[in-house]
Amino acid sequence: MEFVKDLKFDEKGLIPAVAQDAVSGEILMLAYMNEESIKQTIETGHAVYFSRSRQELWEKGATSGNIQNVVDMYVDCDRDAIVLKVNQTGNACHTNNHSCFFRKVENGKLIEIPTGLAARPGILYDVYNVIVDRVKNPKEGSYTNYLFEKGIDKMLKKVGEEAAEVIIASKNYVKSEVQYETADLLYHLSVVLVEQGLTWDDIFIELQKRYK
Repeated sequence: MEFVKDLKFDEKGLIPAVAQDAVSGEILMLAYMNEESIKQTIETGHAVYFSRSRQELWEKGATSGNIQNVVDMYVDCDRDAIVLKVNQTGNACHTNNHSCFFRKVENGKLIEIPTGLAARPGILYDVYNVIVDRVKNPKEGSYTNYLFEKGIDKMLKKVGEEAAEVIIASKNYVKSEVQYETADLLYHLSVVLVEQGLTWDDIFIELQKRYK
């Protein structure tokens, strides 16, 4: 990890690190890192920071479960700041907002705009991970386990049915139904992706190739 030697840490051996949602681009939080936390982040793939108040390393989500899987790490032009592109499990902020930056300056005043867990693209990762967990740890009465027991034909039938429901809702111009049926469709597509050994990242990469 020779690049660490080129970073410009402050007098306390720290460097600011911004965590950004790898899917939506949303800024999640600001924390600090030192050489050891950077090393552990790279080795584990999970964001590890340095707590200035406790004067110790802390892995994001080690207690809450809201871990950050690091996709990429960037260093700015002056080498005195870091950006972590992460897949956030749960919420990043201790206030139970997805992002710590939920206060907006409007007309010289601070306006709070709470951010919900479900109101973000990253929810697809959460749904996907739950499906993977159901496959590894079957749960009695689980609809997901039922689909895997029935196999690919049942899964694809449900994808077709939900796609048809989206079409019907859209033709009727009922927004709430379009919203509901689209969510159903995305869930069943997630089931198929898990069954096929694909992830949402694979789909996003394919989309990125087409729209560069």
